[in-house]
Amino acid sequence: MLFEFTLEFFKTQHQFNQRESDWGFTSFMLLSELYDTNKGYLVNDRVVIEADVAVRKVIDYWTYDSKKETGYVGLKNQGATCYMNSLLQTQYHIPYFRKAVYHMPTTENDMPSGSIPLALQSLFYKLQYSDTSVATKELTKSFGWDTYDSFMQHDVQELNRVLCEKLEDKMKGTVVEGTIQKLFEGHHMNYIECINVDFKSTRKESFYDLQLDVKGCRDVYASFDKYVEVERLEGDNKYHAEEHGLQDAKKGVLFIDFPPVLQLQLKRFEYDFMRDTMVKINDRYEFPLELDLDRENGKYLSPDADRSVRNLYTLHSVLVHSGGVHGGHYYAFIRPTLSDQWYKFDDERVTKEDMKRALEEQYGGEEELPQTNPGFNNAPFKFTKYSNAYMLVYIRESDKDKIICDVDEKDIAEHLRIRLKKEQEEKEDKRRYKAQAHLYTIIKVARDEDLKEQIGREIYFDLVDHDKVHSFRIQKQMPFNLFKVLITFCLSLLTDHAQLCLLKDKAVVANIIRF
Repeated sequence: MLFEFTLEFFKTQHQFNQRESDWGFTSFMLLSELYDTNKGYLVNDRVVIEADVAVRKVIDYWTYDSKKETGYVGLKNQGATCYMNSLLQTQYHIPYFRKAVYHMPTTENDMPSGSIPLALQSLFYKLQYSDTSVATKELTKSFGWDTYDSFMQHDVQELNRVLCEKLEDKMKGTVVEGTIQKLFEGHHMNYIECINVDFKSTRKESFYDLQLDVKGCRDVYASFDKYVEVERLEGDNKYHAEEHGLQDAKKGVLFIDFPPVLQLQLKRFEYDFMRDTMVKINDRYEFPLELDLDRENGKYLSPDADRSVRNLYTLHSVLVHSGGVHGGHYYAFIRPTLSDQWYKFDDERVTKEDMKRALEEQYGGEEELPQTNPGFNNAPFKFTKYSNAYMLVYIRESDKDKIICDVDEKDIAEHLRIRLKKEQEEKEDKRRYKAQAHLYTIIKVARDEDLKEQIGREIYFDLVDHDKVHSFRIQKQMPFNLFKVLITFCLSLLTDHAQLCLLKDKAVVANIIRF
């Protein structure tokens, strides 16, 4: 609820929420001013006070619950790992990829900090079933990163390639072998074709992602046009065509096939030779919700391409960089089920967003501020938008039912479920212990035996080493007489070895303390 109070020159406002339910004035006026009829505040012995009250739905990030509001949870930032978090959320929300990760062979003897597959399985499991944001420390440790690495922003494209290569290697010889290639691998053909003689050289290459130019291109289609643009080799740059010698030729690239999941890296960062430094390209660059790579009779396809495959793609994720070349913040807009509902994954926080926010507002370019004095011929003020897309993920329409598949607990190894459920229980116990800590106190009891054992051997201020005596966690409200009974009973048990073994049972101890 927003409350606004106005009294001519005095104006104040306050937004009420769960944490700030009370509010008072911070400035006052003299009664003599209020009573002064020349001021106009008091008319016919009456003063009029206006209050505007508006009820608005405003996100209170202190109490915001991502899981409750969206059904998804975020990832904790270790210092400068937001770029990694946006990439991991994108990969997690490709269910076919997540299912393959779950099916990678790991054992209960593996440690997540030393195994990338297990660390990724653990991370994905927690993203799927946890109610709160998930830490990534085990995964970064499995990369071999130390604390310093976590505070350095790495190259997103390089991280993506290294992670895919590691997983691809670990999947060899398993039931999920070849999953990375099936999802992300496409092929293009580099060719050089002579103009005046019958000679053509071709070379097939694979790719997991494509780097597209942003500078000089208005949209994704313009980037693909530039990607397959034909270069003329003539004059001093003629091509040596084996037995034909130097020849005029044309050089270019055409695509043999595209992958089911198409990852497009937008070249927002490039080297400026004039300034001798790296710069960020904030130019406006549009990308469609649906991408047709069969357009204009398959202009991007090679003669060897399978024309029966329809290369129509729908946008799944938009990874955004906000800031400059030397730093900034990364987050991702994702629609996990390819519905109209988009979600913003910004480290620990996940919010619902509309399509305009995910697409148009991430094009970059300049934005014009509305004129404050429209009657005057003032030049409009424009400012550069430093938040813009740097990576796009598209899913092929004909493959989306296979890729956006169901993933449930039966896809997760039993040892992993047991391990992570135990971790969750221990975490919940710690949380409950911490929440109830103010109700309890620790009392340490030194017996005669403890004093006799230490006197004459070492000197302590209280004649006893308090780290070695018995301690009891009891409720602060427990009467002292009841505490004496508890101590007598517990210490009597400690004299009998058999009873001591019994005391180690947490359930028995809990019953004793409750008593």
